Amino acid sequence: MSDAHPAKEIAGSSPTEPLVEVSHLSRFYGPLQAVKDVSFAIRSGEVLGFLGPNGAGKTTTMQILSGNLAPSAGTVRIAGHDMLADPRAAKRQIGYLPEQPPLYRELTVDEFLDYCAALNRIPRPARRDAREAAKDKCGLRDSGRRLIGNLSKGYQQRVGIAQAIIHLPPLVVLDEPTVGLDPIQIREIRALIRELGKTHGVILSTHILPEVQAVCDHVQIINRGELVLNESIAGLERHLKSASLTIAFHHPPAVATLESLPGVTSIKTESEGRLHVFHDIERNPTESIIRLAAEQGWGLYEIRPGRLSLEQLFVELTTDDAAAQDTGT
Repeated sequence: MSDAHPAKEIAGSSPTEPLVEVSHLSRFYGPLQAVKDVSFAIRSGEVLGFLGPNGAGKTTTMQILSGNLAPSAGTVRIAGHDMLADPRAAKRQIGYLPEQPPLYRELTVDEFLDYCAALNRIPRPARRDAREAAKDKCGLRDSGRRLIGNLSKGYQQRVGIAQAIIHLPPLVVLDEPTVGLDPIQIREIRALIRELGKTHGVILSTHILPEVQAVCDHVQIINRGELVLNESIAGLERHLKSASLTIAFHHPPAVATLESLPGVTSIKTESEGRLHVFHDIERNPTESIIRLAAEQGWGLYEIRPGRLSLEQLFVELTTDDAAAQDTGT
């Protein structure tokens, strides 16, 4: 392995080329297929929110991306390096913060970051500058001499992120970075992630759905090993606004009648007798509902576009198969 600083190795990479290319990724545990033909790409300057219920295959996918687990099929390329063919070069392009930050509580912040710089093969004369740059990015300028064990959880998370970016990796992978933090700390870490997203590609694994809308450019939802949503935040906002209707009748028809209309995917009952009708984004049943209400005397008195939350969409995409999930992947 070369001792050259990794930042020099990526200086010539094209900003238009994908930073991460995942192609037809699959992983089996015996007869169980935990990841099923997953493909996606990330470019530098993008923050990807990666969501999924427990047992969906999210952790397995993250382990494969970080080089800690080999896929059964498919390829992963990080900054042009194949994870299987050239794992050392590929892993040098990644900074990783697991859910439990890998900290040494008995060290000071400076001692720990110096150690991380050495682990990442940063040349000795460049380590101090790398350490100070990471501290600046993570708001740790005045914390260098403090013992990590004496820091708040929020500042320990900052140290964890600093160790992940000290070697200037093009890709930063963050696993549940705000779990257990208070609201102020959460806002600070989210601001830090947004800042990192300006100069790095970032994969954010989280169960906090508003966090995705607050900091990410793109969102993916995985369920039972398959990607069930892969959308930009802007596209997702359009989808959430236009893929449902709220309706109310004086003489409501049977729910099955509405469910049989073209484009309708499901119906939920709301308060005061209103119905929330979910439909395919390209097949809006509004005209059909108005026509039938007039013909059948349903007494339609309210119909308006609904607005889903990301949480509602997440539930819609993942709960049908939730009972079948029995793995810990």
